[in-house]
Amino acid sequence: MNNTVIRRARTVGVVSVAAAAVGTSCLFGSGAASAHVTATANGLKQGGYGVITLNVPNESDTNAATTELTVTIPHLKSAMPQAKPGWNVTVQKDPQSDEVVQIVWTAAPGTPGIPPAQFDQFQLAGGPLPSSPEMSLPSAQKYSDGTVVDWNQPTPANGDEPEHPAPTVKLAPKSAGGNDHGDSSDEATGSNDHADSQDDTARWLGGAGIVIGALGLGAAAGSLLTRKKGGDKS
Repeated sequence: MNNTVIRRARTVGVVSVAAAAVGTSCLFGSGAASAHVTATANGLKQGGYGVITLNVPNESDTNAATTELTVTIPHLKSAMPQAKPGWNVTVQKDPQSDEVVQIVWTAAPGTPGIPPAQFDQFQLAGGPLPSSPEMSLPSAQKYSDGTVVDWNQPTPANGDEPEHPAPTVKLAPKSAGGNDHGDSSDEATGSNDHADSQDDTARWLGGAGIVIGALGLGAAAGSLLTRKKGGDKS
């Protein structure tokens, strides 16, 4: 391998790292104060079954850890929480209907929970999902200093985001005559009701990754062309 090839390879590496650094700064430089507890999901349909992920950031101003997350469920016949190391989980049911109404994750004694300025994810799988365009999952986030933040406010008709919006996922119409049990088709992608905000973790990170990749490739290609033209003149 000659020196020219080595120099070009180094140029590609440096440009790619720089682009990634700039992209990361844009992602996390907006401030944690805008982050909310949100819900994301793929392929959810009305009357079907699926997996929902709760994204939980720690925004404590007192350096307290998040030690508990309580999620209210819209009376599902089946709702199974994800087992997480370091967390105890309980499922509460309506004694009359035996439907799941709440899932509570609690940090086990001696474990850190969610430290300040970090986040974690909690998953649940269940159904049949409601026959409505969206499903709300009001949540209560408890901190080690006793503070409780209720993420339970609906979005008003004018679309303005409330201070503590309830995590929400969209539900696509049920397939005519189809079996939506466990359906995960791409044509019915569930999303957070506040998908246009910076708090939709999946779309936020995915879109930024594409931009970062494009910046890195474009800058690297331009540098290589410049070097090639300079070499041809010599």
